[in-house]
Amino acid sequence: MLVLGAELLVRAALRLATRLHVRPLIIGLSLVAFGSTAPQLTVSLQAAYQGAPDVAVGSVIGSNIFNILVILGLTALIIPLRVSRQLVRVDLPLMIGASALAYLLAANGYLGRLEGSLLLLGLVAYLLVLWRQSRHYARAYTAPCTQHVGRARFWSVTSLQVAGGLLLLSLAGYLVLEAAIELATDLGLSERVIGLTVVAVCTSLPELAAALVAAVRGEREVAVGTVIGSNLFNLLGVLGLTALVTPDPLSISPNALAFDLPVMLGVAALSLPVFYSGYRITRAEGLVLLGLYVAYGLHVMTFTVGMPLAGRLEHLMFFYVLPVLGAVLLYTTLRAWRRQH
Repeated sequence: MLVLGAELLVRAALRLATRLHVRPLIIGLSLVAFGSTAPQLTVSLQAAYQGAPDVAVGSVIGSNIFNILVILGLTALIIPLRVSRQLVRVDLPLMIGASALAYLLAANGYLGRLEGSLLLLGLVAYLLVLWRQSRHYARAYTAPCTQHVGRARFWSVTSLQVAGGLLLLSLAGYLVLEAAIELATDLGLSERVIGLTVVAVCTSLPELAAALVAAVRGEREVAVGTVIGSNLFNLLGVLGLTALVTPDPLSISPNALAFDLPVMLGVAALSLPVFYSGYRITRAEGLVLLGLYVAYGLHVMTFTVGMPLAGRLEHLMFFYVLPVLGAVLLYTTLRAWRRQH
């Protein structure tokens, strides 16, 4: 159902891009990203109303980390991804800014209606940016020639594809999520770990399926745009709406403030030099992203159960892996800057 739903949604997105004379990237950043975020919104609202704020907040944080490190890493490992200049100059800095905004608003230990309203205002501002981009590229972008289809038939077929794709993605994500939460609960995992890992991964499966299908079909801009757009909708839309409509403020655990939110912000910032160096994501970079997620997942699990491996992983990452990775990214970024200037 995930694969079939992603195929229907991506096909509808490409049909819309051709019909509206906009770049497929814009559709990936908006329609595909918003549609694949629907399961995340449902889960966060349900968790908040059931008195599990760690699951509601942790699933958003974990989903954003998973989207960058796993979805982009796995997709690039299969097919190297191409990144547009618009994405690096506009959408990626907005994602980093949204991550920083969520971190700052959560610094007081909770997200209430005021913080939720600010995040939703950020979403409105991002939608306005997308609208301006679509108007600009409607004039500048030349869509490929396609066979003329009647307006009524086009919109009916496309609407059915969008609705069918969203329905299949949501239902499949819900089925996997229910089974995974039951399994994790039986294993005695905490709400924070369940939110950061199990729920985050399951609610990100629609984005994973959509990105993989788009990349296999040759629409690599749509694959990258889906991830960046989903992260923005997660932070500004899902987290903002959940904090706004729930009766009690969403409490932020000390572990989330001390570790998970900084990691999410660091992963968002990490993507900027990766994207900027050559405007592509190679297989080697995809492998590095996947390796970083494995290290993050191991740390979360070992820290939760109190294993000594958690401290060793922190020492290894802070004193060896991250300095080497930072030096390599600095070198590649400077080389890319010199080549472009």
